[in-house]
Formats: sequence, C-alpha cells, structure tokens
Amino acid sequence: MFFFIAAIGILTLAAAACGISALLRPASPAFHLVPKFGSLAIAAGCAFGLASLCFGWNAQESCGMPWGLPFGSFRIGLDPLSRIFLIPVFGLGLVCAFSGRIAFRHEDSREHSLGIHWMFYALLILGMALVMTSRDLILFLISWEIMSVSPFFLIDFDDEKAAVRRASWIYLTAAHLGAVFLIAFFALLWQASGSTSFTDLSQFEPGPVLKMVLAALSLIGFGAKAGLFPMHVWLPEAHPAAPSHVSALLSGAMINAGLYGLLRSLDFLGASLPIWSGWILLGLGLTTALCGIFKASAQSNLKKMLAYSSVENMGIMLIGAACGLIGSLSGNISIAVLGMSASLFHMLNHAVFKGLLFLCAGEVLHAAGTVRMDLLGGLQKQMPLVSGLFLIGSMSIACLPPFNGFCGELVLALTMVQGSELPGVGQQIGLLGALIGVALVGGMAVVTFVKAYGSVFQGMPRSSFAENLEEHGGLLTVWPLLIPAALCVFGGLYAEAPFHLTKGAVMQLIPLGAAQLAEAEVSLSVVSEALRYVSWFGVLLIVVVAVLSVVRWLLVRGRVQSGAVWGCGYQYGTSRIQYTDISFVNPASWVFSPLMGLKRKEHLAGREALFPAGETCEIEAEDRLRMRLYAPLFERIADVAERLKILQHGRIHLYILYILATVVVLLIWGLHE
Repeated sequence: MFFFIAAIGILTLAAAACGISALLRPASPAFHLVPKFGSLAIAAGCAFGLASLCFGWNAQESCGMPWGLPFGSFRIGLDPLSRIFLIPVFGLGLVCAFSGRIAFRHEDSREHSLGIHWMFYALLILGMALVMTSRDLILFLISWEIMSVSPFFLIDFDDEKAAVRRASWIYLTAAHLGAVFLIAFFALLWQASGSTSFTDLSQFEPGPVLKMVLAALSLIGFGAKAGLFPMHVWLPEAHPAAPSHVSALLSGAMINAGLYGLLRSLDFLGASLPIWSGWILLGLGLTTALCGIFKASAQSNLKKMLAYSSVENMGIMLIGAACGLIGSLSGNISIAVLGMSASLFHMLNHAVFKGLLFLCAGEVLHAAGTVRMDLLGGLQKQMPLVSGLFLIGSMSIACLPPFNGFCGELVLALTMVQGSELPGVGQQIGLLGALIGVALVGGMAVVTFVKAYGSVFQGMPRSSFAENLEEHGGLLTVWPLLIPAALCVFGGLYAEAPFHLTKGAVMQLIPLGAAQLAEAEVSLSVVSEALRYVSWFGVLLIVVVAVLSVVRWLLVRGRVQSGAVWGCGYQYGTSRIQYTDISFVNPASWVFSPLMGLKRKEHLAGREALFPAGETCEIEAEDRLRMRLYAPLFERIADVAERLKILQHGRIHLYILYILATVVVLLIWGLHE
C-alpha cells in the first residue's frame, strides 16, 4: 500500500499547488511555472500508482484512519478487482498528462487558467483511484462526487464557446441524476444492514423485494456513468467538447467506473439473484453495443464518432459480464469465468486503443483546426506518423489481427459459443443469438473505422483546413502516443499476459469450490492456449508482410516512375468527386437508417426553371433519443420550474408564512400518528 498512498499524496499535493497558483497574479512567475510542473507531478503520481499495482497482484490489502465524521470511515483497500481497474486510471492518466502538457505548450495561462485545469485533472485521477479502492460507502460516495464534478470543469475548458458550455452542463446533469440513484442504493443498504463497511455489506443478504430494488438502482446509477443505453446521451456531447487528452481519460478510464460499480455491487446483492437478471444485462449490453456502433457509423465529427464507439464498447463489456453472471447462476463454470474474463480483458484493451484514437484526433484538431471528416482528407502525406498511429488504433478497435482488440473479442466469442451447454433450449438460442449480434457489431466497427481513416487521412484535401495545416512537431509532439500504440501491438502478439491479469479478479467475482476451481483453471488454460496460437499467427503475419515489403522494394528499386494514373479521360478531378464519410456508409443506411438516425435535408433553388440554380443536400445524424425524449422532458421540467418561481419573490413575511404552514402541517400529521 506504500506506493499507492504515496500516489494519492502526490496527486493531492499537485492539485493543491495548481489550485493555489491560479489564485496568484498573472505577473507572478509561479502563476506560469506551477501548472507546467503540475502536469509532471501528476505524471509522477500516476507512475507511483502503477508501481503499487506491481506488488502482490492477487493479494488483498487495506488500511484506514479516523476522519472525524460521526459515520463512515476512511478505509481503502487493494484487491484484484480494484487493481485491474486502476491500470487504465494510472496508465492513461500518465500518458494523457504528458500529451496534455505538450498540447498546452503554446496556451496563454491568462486566457485559459492552466492551473485550474491541472488541478481538476489531478482531482479526477484522485477521485477515480479512491472510487476503485474505497471500502466504506460514505467514502465511496464522496470519491464518486469528486470524480463526477471534476470533468465538468475539464470539459468546459473552452468556455467561450456556447456548444462547450452546453455540453458541460449536459454532462453535469447526467452525472448527478446517476448519483441520485446511487445515493438511494447505498442509503437503502445502510438502512437495511446497519453498517457502512463494504465488508459488512458483502455479508448482508437482502430480501427478495429489496434485492430487486437495489439491483434496479445500481443498474441505473452505475449505468449512467458507463454510458449504457438509454443513458448514453452525455457521451457524444461531452467528449467532442473536451480537450483531447481529457476525452481520452474520460473514455478510457472514467466510464469504466460504471462497470466497476456494477461488478462490485454484485457482492452486496447476495448469491441468489434470479437467472433472468443476467439476461436483462445481456439484452441491455447488446442494445447498447448496437446503438453505439450504428450511431458511430453515421457521424461526421471524428471525436463524436469515437464517443459513440465508447458506448458500443461498454456494451461489449456488459455482454461479457452478463455471460459471466448467466454462467454462474446456471452452474456453468466455464461460461462464468470466461465471460467475466472477456469483460475485464476487453476493458483493458479498450482503454489502450480508445486512448490512442482520441489523442490522435487531438493531433488532427491541433493541425487542421477541425475534426469534421467532410472537411479533411489527404492528411497521410502531411502527418504520416499520426496517420500510422491512428491506423494501429483503428485496426485494434475494429478487432483485426494481430492487434489487441481481436484477442479481446475472440475470448468473448469463445465464451458465447459454449451457449449450447446451458440448460434449456431458450438459453442456448439466446446466447448463440447474442453472438450473431456481437458479430454484427464487429462488422459495423470495421466499416466505421475504414470510413474514418479513409476520410481523414487518405484521398485529396476536401477544404482549406486540410490543405493549410499548422506546423506539426513530429515525433517531439506525439511521442506519448507511441506508448498506447505499442501496447496495441503487444496486446495482440502476447495476449496471454493481459488475459492472465484478469484471473484474480474473476476468481474474486465468482467464488468457487475446489472442484469448480479445477474446472475453471482448465477453461482458462484452454483459452490461454488459443491466445498463444493467435499470437504466433500474428508474429508470422508481421514477418511475412515485412519480408514481402523488402522483396518488393528490392525488385522495384530504381525501376518505378511516378505519374498520374489514367482517369477515364477526365483530367480535372477535384476533391468533390471523392467518397464522403456519409456516402461511404450509404449502403448500410438502406437497411439500418432508423438505427443510424440519418436525416436528409435538401435545399432546392429554382428546380423548375429553364436553367436551374444550384442544389445542396445535407445529411445529419441526430440522436433521436436525446431530441425526442430527453430534450422535451427537460424543457418541460424547466418550464415547470420557471412557473414555480412565483414562490420565490423576496417577501420575507410570506416566507415566514410558508414556515408556519409547514409547522402546522407537521403538527397535524404528528397528532394523527
């Protein structure tokens, strides 16, 4: 625990120093120096955090101290489940701190308070770390609030833009609506068990009705943070508005807190959950994954596309966890352990490639000034290093070998194939049918990221944004991105290592007897063997491609001349004859248009005239759930709140009358009792 406590201390001091520096006068040297070194202090804290995970991976440690409150306690602990979720927190926190420091190298501290920014960045990492390690529900809720409030200020970095302010308020509203359900969840647990300790809560067995209420509150509260359907609407608003290193941390680490909470809450709900609860989770996960990937495929904004992709990947993680729960409740140990392993394995992989993709999108935004795919194109020639890194991330998230994303979804597929061993034809058909849905999600992921890479990096520049790029520093500015890119490759070529990390957490989530433990070991070893073969295939594939590339270079060296290709007799091609991002996915929209939410707007000008004027066609991909459900709902709430302002009129004598009326009502109610 020493290194972990040291990490918490460093992050706390970094947040305090950055916050104090923001209060100084702009003429003070500390006003400018502290934020620059603050990011390095945060990186050091994350490094200590990663070091704390290297000792006693499967051990359970805890420590506590008095904190003066009349209830609860400051008790934190490290166990296998906490450790595996802390890897993205500290790992991405480290990479994004370096990336953000480079991105802000030209920012004026007087225009944007960098001290405040790094203070809330440190608080975000601190909040996530404490959420994963809290062993008391009061401390958990306080940590959850720190983690939830900090992103509001990080997202609102460019607060002079109305769209950014709107996105930050949408995030804050969603975060606190979820927190309301979590407060109710823990309040009921506290009231029923009489304790705030996680150890006592895990030994408490709630009644059947209370258990269902608790399960519903947990699913809504933690599901809102994870971005599960239909509570996902804040992700595509918040992530595009935030600085890219913040988007990477939110998507790769913070939303994992929702999955962590769901898995941790299984300890509090007892072992006798009904089997249909697992199928509800499976249906919700599949719906989330399908909704996320179809919405992602329709986006023209690169960062918004990545945000919807995060929704899809959270759905994949929930599918794995649901398979594990179904297997555990059905008595199928193999499906239970492999399902949970697939969920945690994919969580690690997603943190790596999604962090890489968001950071690449940040480099594109810095160089071109936009992430609208219909305005980009041809960046591969001007930004070859970023192009290559984005390609690695795209192949990983599209689950193509030999990268880590393929290995993660392979484990999930191997789990779901065993659905035929479940008791009952309905369960067998259900799990195998869900496998078809996962395959559809994977196919659409390939389409989505082929579109993204082709629209942004290949072809001809579609606008002046892509033609007139700002000077790019090359390796000196993108070196932090090499870390997740290398992990994408390593996770595919040596997938056994990250898969093995999930074992301790899985055994913690699914308590097993001696005979069941042996069966689980066999299942895990079989999948580990399959991953070893996949790794060998990946190495062989890389060697073959490298050899063929060298042979080709030797054969054509000095013999090839470059020139324009034959263009069917048309000599004056322009960027307008290229595929656009929307036209690329147009065939898919013929079938899945309702799910993609595409809306066509045609602007006609004098079509019936002898010489018709120009016509334009715009295609938008609105989130119908947000526009048709949440927007009218919150507008109605705002209208009611506006009408209730009549109660707040500033007349003190009427306020006193309200108090007296309340006292009278309470007295009458007390006499009635």
